[in-house]
Amino acid sequence: MIITDTHTHLYSEAFDSERDDMIQRAINAGVTRFFIPAIDSQYTSAMLQLEKDYPENIFLMMGLHPTSVKENYIVELAHVEDMLATRPFYAVGEIGIDLYWDKSTLEIQKKAFKRQIQLAKKYKLPIVIHCREAFDEIFEVLESEKSDDLFGIFHCFTGTKEQAQRAISFNMKLGIGGVVTFKNGKIDQFINEIDLNNIVLETDSPYLAPKPYRGKRNESSYIVKVLDKLSELYNIPKERIAEITTQNSYEIFKV
Repeated sequence: MIITDTHTHLYSEAFDSERDDMIQRAINAGVTRFFIPAIDSQYTSAMLQLEKDYPENIFLMMGLHPTSVKENYIVELAHVEDMLATRPFYAVGEIGIDLYWDKSTLEIQKKAFKRQIQLAKKYKLPIVIHCREAFDEIFEVLESEKSDDLFGIFHCFTGTKEQAQRAISFNMKLGIGGVVTFKNGKIDQFINEIDLNNIVLETDSPYLAPKPYRGKRNESSYIVKVLDKLSELYNIPKERIAEITTQNSYEIFKV
């Protein structure tokens, strides 16, 4: 059984004391494919080192996270462009809009999001979307860029069934992680009505640990708890869900 974690921040400082052990626990649990989203330029060297250490398992993205869109965002976007021009990446991400932490940067967040979508199209790459309290704003930008070459993953999907269907209409898969195991997560109420062909698995570790680890540091091995919950909701063996969601990740990332 091959399990794919389509979104994990393995370079996070939260793992500094035992990164290799944590990655090995995940590999032992069947998680052999890790897709690594970017945040901003200060993490690039750590991401490249991860790839060097685990060349068979680590697949890097490049992008500017919306919470890192500040006064210097033009400089940060130039770094993203330079990196994409220098070497291969598997997605442009994570990118998007976050209005939970700072609403004052909305306009430059939209500009950065739109510019990075255009870069993804230029390099024929998927996008990986971060959306927090910003569904309307995200959909507005996606609508303005809608085309056959726009595709990717709506990371950490936490919206309604209607928002799920709208995301899918933009050629997006839904990234499902620990939230599906939460009592108040709500997506468990409708997710089994969404075709599994539209879903990929993720942890977003070290964030959003599933039950029974909620509130603690998340790690990629915990993705099996997400798998168990989806198996229960869809009434399908977890091996089959792992197979389908990994196949979906192949379709998105082309690897």
